[in-house]
Parts: sequence; C-alpha cells; structure tokens
Amino acid sequence: MILRATLTAAAVMALAGPALAQTAPAAQPAPAQSAPAGSVTEADVEAAGEAFGQRMEAMTGEIQAVVTAANGDMAKARADSDPIVARYQADADAFAATVVSFIRTQPAAEGAPDMAAMIPMIEAQFKGAPNQVRDGVLTQASAPAATETPAPAPAQ
Repeated sequence: MILRATLTAAAVMALAGPALAQTAPAAQPAPAQSAPAGSVTEADVEAAGEAFGQRMEAMTGEIQAVVTAANGDMAKARADSDPIVARYQADADAFAATVVSFIRTQPAAEGAPDMAAMIPMIEAQFKGAPNQVRDGVLTQASAPAATETPAPAPAQ
C-alpha cells in the first residue's frame, strides 16, 4: 500500500523530465481503505498526485512560453520564469505535506524499507519539483536541435 503511493508520487516526479509536456497515464483508483478520521489515505495521495501532476504540466506550458519569448536568451528565460516557479511552489509544498502525512500514518511493514526515515528526502524532492521542472524545460530548450543527416545517394 505505501509502496504503491510512493510509486505514484515517483511517477509524478518523473514528469519533471523532458516528457513533462506529455500527459501522464491515469492513476488506478485506490482500493477503499479505512483510516482514522482526519488522516490522509492512499486515495488522497493519489488524487493529490494527479492534481499536482496537472499543475506541473500547466507550469511547464507557462515556462515554455517564457522560453519562446526570450528568443534563445536562457538567462532571461530563467529570470522571467522565477515568478512562475514561485507561484507554483505552494502546490509543491502542499503535495509534499500530503505525502509526508500519509507516510507518517502508515505502519511499518515487515521487510519493507523504513519510509519514515526517507521523509526528509521525499519532502525535499517534491518541494523542489517546480525548480526541477523549470530546469528541465530550460535544458531541453537550450539543447542543440537534432539535425538529420541526409541519406547517402544510391551508388550507380
């Protein structure tokens, strides 16, 4: 159960790569789970992960527009994208808090990794998502365009 939620969260972070502009596959619905009132369930994490992924996709579009407007000036694109990153930081912080709350309510499974020990790393990963997304877009935009080499002419 915790592994599935962690994998869902990891899938959301995978969006920070060059494939961010693509639509992520839909998450499987979570099985019903009884949880104490007020605690975060696996379904909550999955729903928050899906919403967070959509927000990161929206942010990607905004940053891509800034990159286009910067006309190849990556320093300008980075500076112009700072307010965008700042605007989406609250989403990253909220998602990190949801995942951490979920992890803290889960009993440790025998033989499973100690997820509670990984909380600082997991929290930092999600809180860093807006900057990771921006860096991915800027890196992709600054990469030299792939040029096709013409096929050799047939021998006569």
